[in-house]
Amino acid sequence: MLNIDEIDRNILNEYLKDSRLSFREIAKRIDVAVGTVLSRTRKMEKDGLIKNYTVLLNYEKLGYPLTAITEVTISKGKLVEVEKEISKLSPTCAVYDVTGFADVLIIGKFKNRKELSFFTKTLLALNYVERTNTHLVLDTVKEDFRMIP
Repeated sequence: MLNIDEIDRNILNEYLKDSRLSFREIAKRIDVAVGTVLSRTRKMEKDGLIKNYTVLLNYEKLGYPLTAITEVTISKGKLVEVEKEISKLSPTCAVYDVTGFADVLIIGKFKNRKELSFFTKTLLALNYVERTNTHLVLDTVKEDFRMIP
């Protein structure tokens, strides 16, 4: 676990708000020197704390109105192999190892029921997948993985 201080937290918070901000703008907003922002950002990148700079998309406006959460049960100790295959499928946004009745939880985005049906059938056709249980999201109350440490 990396040890970060208040300045690092403030820098990260600014990147979470807008990853396009310049070092100069971040320095101005959090009242530190530009060199401080630059060196700390580079260190957090090197340490793997900052993995990527990206945007948040509105998937509904892009034509993906369906979100599904699928539970998958996998047999014969092939969890890792199956998870790798699932993560390659295009509608897949997240794959989680979980405790409980299912072995894996998948979050996927779909244009329509036909795509979701094809995805489910693809999952069921994978070797070692015993069963799936799919939940359709009716309303997204919050979907934001930006968390300030």
